[in-house]
Amino acid sequence: MQLQANDIRADLSAAAAEMRLRFSNMTRYPGQLALEIFLPILFAAMPIFLSQTVPGSDVATNFSENAGTTNYVAYLLIGSTAYIMVTRAFWDVAFWLRYEQMVGTLEAIYLTPTNSVVLASGVSFYSAVRSLTAGLIAYLLGCLIFGVNPLQGQIGLALVFLLVGLPAVYGIAFLFGALVIKIKEMTALINMMQWGFAFLMGVYYPLSMLPDFFSFLALVLPATWLVNGVRSAILGVGFFLGAWYYDLAVLTALSIIVPIFSIRVFKRTERNIRRRQGIGQF
Repeated sequence: MQLQANDIRADLSAAAAEMRLRFSNMTRYPGQLALEIFLPILFAAMPIFLSQTVPGSDVATNFSENAGTTNYVAYLLIGSTAYIMVTRAFWDVAFWLRYEQMVGTLEAIYLTPTNSVVLASGVSFYSAVRSLTAGLIAYLLGCLIFGVNPLQGQIGLALVFLLVGLPAVYGIAFLFGALVIKIKEMTALINMMQWGFAFLMGVYYPLSMLPDFFSFLALVLPATWLVNGVRSAILGVGFFLGAWYYDLAVLTALSIIVPIFSIRVFKRTERNIRRRQGIGQF
């Protein structure tokens, strides 16, 4: 029992050390964080300006007929902010794994008591804190720029959906990380993934606009439940299952099942590669 407690403390210490390393690196490149704050605003600005130019005089009413709210500015800001947070999760986990693989330090981890999953968890915690900070600032700043009240709706419930959904998002990122170390490619995969997620999770439009097949695929993704939960809490667009506690229960289940499944897949992939060809080959 004491040995298990020591192992847990050692793993937490290693994950915390990896977090500190990432935060230390972030302070040396403050421009990246500034860009991460402004990207959701820029991504939302394009459809906002387009919607004000093309559809006609009654933009809000036209949007409300499909999306369930007249506040299309906040709707698009929430979608673009969630999209950047999801993309950040994939980039951080995939980049860490690929970089460590290329420089040879990923193999060196196997000679230490700490495994790669622990260190990748530290990277994930760093990424989550960074994304939450940048995302909240981006949403507040975007609302101020476009003249929208950022404190409307049930802010507390929106934060709950955000915090509960992040473990599932990073669980998917771990699955993606397993694919990265297997095929030894990152950039092309992320470019494909991020636009696929933007299409399915409803960054700029409700799922009702998608064909039935794609709507089903979208509901499999935890990010879809996360972004709709936040939008429903703030804008009242309507929860998928009719009540917030049903949607939150589904998201909670996904945040338990997906990380457990993803870590098992990651470890199995890692073990198979070590046996057959070696992690460091690229």
